[in-house]
Amino acid sequence: MVDDDTANLQVAGRILSSGNMRVTALRSGKALLDYITKNGAPDLILLDINMPEMDGFEAMRRLRNMEREIADIPVIFLTADENAESESLGLSLGAMDFIKKPFVPEVLLTRVRHTIELITLRRSLSDEAERK
Repeated sequence: MVDDDTANLQVAGRILSSGNMRVTALRSGKALLDYITKNGAPDLILLDINMPEMDGFEAMRRLRNMEREIADIPVIFLTADENAESESLGLSLGAMDFIKKPFVPEVLLTRVRHTIELITLRRSLSDEAERK
């Protein structure tokens, strides 16, 4: 999870951890890119849009220009904005979903679970198609 607001990182971290998910908290787009370079691709990225230095959209653009394993990481944008243009831009960059802040615990947990399930099914189908 990437957010420059420590409180958001803590709240979301507790919510996701309660759902038996391991969460790595990062405070900037640059920290995300550094983390992935050193540790490889996570299963999912929760990415804040409004951050200093490098916003979520720029971080997403850079991710999508990396090697395929990294470029294909599912991303859910986090935002407090009700801005349709931001949502449209995020989706056009390849985001799978948007989650509004402040977080509703059940919504956050359910959307993350559904996204992970969808990606897992997609990968299984792809593997099965390759085998056949």
